Amino acid sequence: MTAWGLVGLATLIGIFTAWTLGANSNSPPFAPAIGANAISTMRAALLIGLLAGAGAVLQGGSISKTIGTGLIDGVAITPLAATAGLLTAATFMAIGIFSGYPVPAAFATTGAMVGVGISLGGDPSIGTLQGIGLFWLMVPPVSGGLAYITATLLRREDIPDAVSIPVLAGLVSGVLANIELGVIPGPPTVTQNSVARFVAWQLPTSSIAGIDPMVVLTTVGFALVGFVFIRRRTQASVEQGVSTFLVVIGSVVAFSSGGSQVGLATGPLEYLYGVELGLPGFVLLAIGAIGILAGAWMGAPRLLQATSREYAQLGARRSIAALVPGFLIAQTAIALGIPVSFNNIIISGVIGGGLAAGSAGVSRRKIGVTVSFWLITLGTSVVTGYAVNTALHVIFGA
Repeated sequence: MTAWGLVGLATLIGIFTAWTLGANSNSPPFAPAIGANAISTMRAALLIGLLAGAGAVLQGGSISKTIGTGLIDGVAITPLAATAGLLTAATFMAIGIFSGYPVPAAFATTGAMVGVGISLGGDPSIGTLQGIGLFWLMVPPVSGGLAYITATLLRREDIPDAVSIPVLAGLVSGVLANIELGVIPGPPTVTQNSVARFVAWQLPTSSIAGIDPMVVLTTVGFALVGFVFIRRRTQASVEQGVSTFLVVIGSVVAFSSGGSQVGLATGPLEYLYGVELGLPGFVLLAIGAIGILAGAWMGAPRLLQATSREYAQLGARRSIAALVPGFLIAQTAIALGIPVSFNNIIISGVIGGGLAAGSAGVSRRKIGVTVSFWLITLGTSVVTGYAVNTALHVIFGA
């Protein structure tokens, strides 16, 4: 096969991987909203595609670089190796889609690329992998714990919904002011910028104890807007306000999922597109975004039903409690460039929110089988990636 043929093959498999991400890992953000009957399955699938695609283009660069260049030292990922890694990861995710048990895409892709890199003669980047592993281990207790605490507080009768829900909306809005996007202008050395930092750049002031006052003021302004908007909705009708925020937070998390997940499909192609072809990162992210959008529209409904109906019987308030930690953890992962599984984040939050009302609504068998899938995926993807890459090099004589 010619070099251009390998490039085309790797790109096609990358698009298919993005498709599986759109159908698999980008689906859970709206699962709690569907479980609470705040939005229909098909409408959620439509929104997931649009929002995750936008997030992929605007926030996907950091994790893409980690997957493409940060996991293995001493070797570059060739087109054939990228093909092997993507083929392995996509196969694992496709198994998850058709089995009904969401496979963690970050586990599958990271394991596959480590296996591929080792087969090329490279050495695992121990520091990077330790950081990723620690983050993964912290996700279930942090996501589940925050969801449990939030759901417990939302259930307290002495804290009105017209106060608690708007406060959460204000928190989310304040964080939104500080997420970094590729379309927000900044200093020449900055490739991504946040609204808060953009305002500080346009209206420079002296820092106080290392904190820029304009960043703080912008964050507070965003938080007040979010608080007032949801406050008015809850004052008019508590249930309407709760449902509105549930859909809004689901939308924000879906956007974040695109930013954190597209790198799992585009990362293996980073060296190929950025160094060998000399194309800007936006091109690769746009290719991944197209795949994610198509996957969400075509394959999301099945996984949405699995995660919304079978893990826990959540009400609207416990669903909000599951999504808020998901948003915070996803944006933290993007900022740190750490690949993360949205299945891990959201399912942990769903379980934590469900446990706030007792364990009866949580399917322990489903949880046990899912965790087993996760562990099997991580271990076997390394071995499979190594074997597939070795086999492809023997077949093509590379």
